[in-house]
Amino acid sequence: MADDNNDPAALWRTMIGEMEKGFNAFANQAMAAPEFSRAMNSVGSVSAGAQKQFTEAMEKYLVSANLPSRAQMAELGERLKVIESQLNEITTLLRRTHGDAADTDPAHAPALRPPRTKQPPSAGGGQGGGQGGGQA
Repeated sequence: MADDNNDPAALWRTMIGEMEKGFNAFANQAMAAPEFSRAMNSVGSVSAGAQKQFTEAMEKYLVSANLPSRAQMAELGERLKVIESQLNEITTLLRRTHGDAADTDPAHAPALRPPRTKQPPSAGGGQGGGQGGGQA
């Protein structure tokens, strides 16, 4: 194996490790300061205010373009869920009350095939020599 003093990868790992230690020490010291907390709070409040203004502007734009907003789409989705659940309940009730009648009702019975009256041509004669030459 190569000597650790001459190995570029080992030197690189050592350098990165020392940089991480220094950065972590700096970050811990900076985060312990009360100024850091105030700065982060002000950044958070500015960000929240900007997001609120953007949301209001987007809603005004969507209204002017005659398009639904995100809140309206969410409300519509909830209403559709309620309607679907009611339809499922109605379907279940109909199957319970009319399930027995559907079994005996000829309109709901599976379609029966009519009896076959045409016979296939005989193998020895007729049109096409038994190769399906008859008309359907």
